[in-house]
Amino acid sequence: MKLGDLLHDLPVLHSGADAALEISSLAYNSREVRPGTLFFAIRGEKADGHAYIPQAMERGAVAVVSEQAASPELAGRWIQVAAIRRALADAGRILLNHPEQSLQLIGITGTNGKTTTTYLVESVLAAAGILSGVFGTIEYRMGGKTKVANNTTPESLDLLTYFGELVKAGGKAAVLEVSSHALAQERVWGFHFAVAAFTNLTQDHLDYHKDFEHYFQAKRRLFEGLGAPPPNWAVINTDDPWGARLLDLPYPHHITYGLDGKAQVTPTHVVSSASGTEAAIETPAGMLQIVSPLLGRANLANILAAISTGVAMGIASTRIEEGIANLQAVPGRFERIDEGQPFLVVVDYAHTDDALKNVLKTAREITRDRLIVLFGCGGERDRSKRPRMGEAAGSLADFVVLTSDNPRSEDPLLIMADALVGLQRTGTPYIAEVDRALAIRKALEEARDGDMVVLAGKGHETYQILKDGKIDFDDRDVARKVLREMGYGK
Repeated sequence: MKLGDLLHDLPVLHSGADAALEISSLAYNSREVRPGTLFFAIRGEKADGHAYIPQAMERGAVAVVSEQAASPELAGRWIQVAAIRRALADAGRILLNHPEQSLQLIGITGTNGKTTTTYLVESVLAAAGILSGVFGTIEYRMGGKTKVANNTTPESLDLLTYFGELVKAGGKAAVLEVSSHALAQERVWGFHFAVAAFTNLTQDHLDYHKDFEHYFQAKRRLFEGLGAPPPNWAVINTDDPWGARLLDLPYPHHITYGLDGKAQVTPTHVVSSASGTEAAIETPAGMLQIVSPLLGRANLANILAAISTGVAMGIASTRIEEGIANLQAVPGRFERIDEGQPFLVVVDYAHTDDALKNVLKTAREITRDRLIVLFGCGGERDRSKRPRMGEAAGSLADFVVLTSDNPRSEDPLLIMADALVGLQRTGTPYIAEVDRALAIRKALEEARDGDMVVLAGKGHETYQILKDGKIDFDDRDVARKVLREMGYGK
């Protein structure tokens, strides 16, 4: 494609590049550049793409797109735009021939529950015979291919590339976790969603958004439409007061869900046990009978979100029921570790105080005796949530093991000290052990017949981020190893 044709509908402020240049690909990562590539220099949180322009040029980039004015030596190969991520999204759609238009896009946003809800929606779609891709915190899946996730929501160019693969494989829908970072940074600029769902809003990412209102406004952009019309359907959790604030937008259609009985999709009867959840769910499409191996109120809310999405998409009630029943587990989300031990062990991704509360309340519902929780707090993240996490752990558990999570460049002992402030307020017995593997061992050795151990914070993650970089670390593998060494699993 000629550069001039590509730039025709982009928000270009100035271009010194030859409109006749042939463009064969786009890239925002210099390592992805090849001859004929148009390179987008994006200033990120940790790296500035402008620093990699020389490498991009060496690899064959024909021109650079940037929000900055051109340097004299590159004036003839420089395109200045008003908004770099908008330009990347628009250019990607043009060059890749709009693969998103062949898919129904379903976006899930909120603080907690996004991953589980996307898996539930995917299962509902599969039961209805609709092949879909899933893009979120754990992985990106499209048309039989799987890629480990780098970000919860990929950059627009990556999404468009994945969508193209999904369409080639016969996919008809894409289910996305849409993070507040992605919305604030406009990574989903110009994508029109068939359905957008809001799960909840609790404190997280305030190191980035600064305050709750800015955090909410980022989420709200999905429902306003980000460079595209609003979603055809908005699915809103009205148990959450922030969700209620989304009802004032002029959607073509919306559907509400909640546990308190005031929403359109709500349970009328619920039976919870250690084997799962059974519930009768009232919906605009009639009463549904749900049986799911997923546990607890938080997962019931996620199930309601998936049911609401299915109803919005016109999927038959029997297929929705089937899809909910078919999802057996979500990696790292209340995932059970069973080596034949006489106590329950689960691994969960909960890494905010609200998520930790939800997980421990769920655990408490099915625990016969003591509830033991292991948790830590991430480094280079909102410090204010650390004491609240400590208080949540101590308030809901009988014994707490405080340890390190992903300390990144921070001193893990200082992070633990922040969490200890809240934990000590509760008076709950605890131990502190900075070595996470040793901490897991101590938590499991503390457990007795009838107890439950929750290993919280890392969930599906297979690494730990330390000051010197990533190391291999998986709570699930460590727990299994320790349990076997304790004599179980033989």
